[in-house]
Amino acid sequence: MKAFSITIAILSLALGGLPFFRVRSRGSLWLVFPKFLGTALAPYVALTGALGAAIGLMYGSSLAIGAGVVGVVLAADYVRRVSAPHDGFKRAFGPDWMNRITPKSEQRMLRRRWTWWVPNVREPRWTRDVAFWTIPGSDRKLLADIWQPPAGVETSGMAIVFLHGSAWYLWDKDCGTRPFFRYLAAQGHVVMDVAYRLCPEVDIVGMVGDAKRAVAWMKTNAAMFGVNPQRVAFMGESAGGHVALLAAYSSNHPRLIPEELQGVDTSVQAVVSYYGVPDMRDYCDYTVSRFGDRLEQQHSAAERPRPGRSDAFFNRMLCGRWLPIEQLPPTPPHRRMMMELLGGQLDEVPEMYDLASPISHVNADCPVTLLFQGEHDLIVPVASARRLHHRLAAAGVSVVYVEFPRTDHGFDLLFPRLAPAGQAALYDLERFLAYVGREDDGQRIPQTDRCAYLLPAG
Repeated sequence: MKAFSITIAILSLALGGLPFFRVRSRGSLWLVFPKFLGTALAPYVALTGALGAAIGLMYGSSLAIGAGVVGVVLAADYVRRVSAPHDGFKRAFGPDWMNRITPKSEQRMLRRRWTWWVPNVREPRWTRDVAFWTIPGSDRKLLADIWQPPAGVETSGMAIVFLHGSAWYLWDKDCGTRPFFRYLAAQGHVVMDVAYRLCPEVDIVGMVGDAKRAVAWMKTNAAMFGVNPQRVAFMGESAGGHVALLAAYSSNHPRLIPEELQGVDTSVQAVVSYYGVPDMRDYCDYTVSRFGDRLEQQHSAAERPRPGRSDAFFNRMLCGRWLPIEQLPPTPPHRRMMMELLGGQLDEVPEMYDLASPISHVNADCPVTLLFQGEHDLIVPVASARRLHHRLAAAGVSVVYVEFPRTDHGFDLLFPRLAPAGQAALYDLERFLAYVGREDDGQRIPQTDRCAYLLPAG
């Protein structure tokens, strides 16, 4: 038992300390998954440390006691920081913002920013593989899953057009999002989980076009789902967050509107981004400078490294299903990725990098925005996310920016019902949707503090 106490105490210390570590190079990428575990399971890491210290005290192991206590302190401090209250909503919507949310909506919400376990909700109505567009000249249909409130739950009138994380190349709808969509549907919202096309089939313009087609379809069919066509929101994660922001901010941009949607209303009331890319120039400078060059040395621009068993495991972990290795899409090296996504490198097509950057489209007519960002994001530079928030606020757009300390990209994907950052984001999200989706939203949402971005207190 003494050896066991030392083992679990040191494990707690290691996992509790990993949130302090920032992945800065390709050589340290192997620490990403352990850090995910340390942050997602931080409360249980603290319990493990306490157990190791307690057993160590019983068997006289000073090493177990010391390592366990430090592990408890580090893990508990992480939970405290990411779940701390903030005044972002007050700054964006005014001091009485919570009074504008109906008691019925408030009853369905989480009571605290973090709890040991997000409660179960009733099963929603789920319709799979609904075709919302057919590619001209082919039989290829774009599909979406529709999540509706459970029987007996009154609809909120809001529809969420959701764009999954993809790195612009990978995965599909229904990839690790079922617990999330169940919860949103239980709040009364309708969720349209969109399988938008990816590279190399289309470039960024094609992805934005698919997102707008989904909005147009939802507005056309709003009555079928009990949705108010004026209360449709974009939401996305990672690359999906990037596409959601870009589609939301460019509703009238001629280069980003499909020909068949000319004159069609594809505007949205709100947009929510989970760690989406705000600026493609920043993305290249930040991510590629640290990870891309070595990829280029290992693979030619035209070569795609084939997926391996680790890729299959990662897909299983996130999407909840195994796919044969040969069915997993290969990820190209950076030069090839940028060629297929944007048409070339930054020095070759700088105008495409600006066109594909949500921050370039910020104006006073942008929809109300909620931005979630991890301080240690290894893909999206936190400075870029902060800059987008400042740009939106300066333009008079109501925006809530929440930055989670010591937290990395994809913080809501692993153990979403347990992870403190994921729970805190859900707590903010449900209040944001209830506020912007309320019935008395005829006037523009007020902006009371346009200059300061926020971090959770502590």
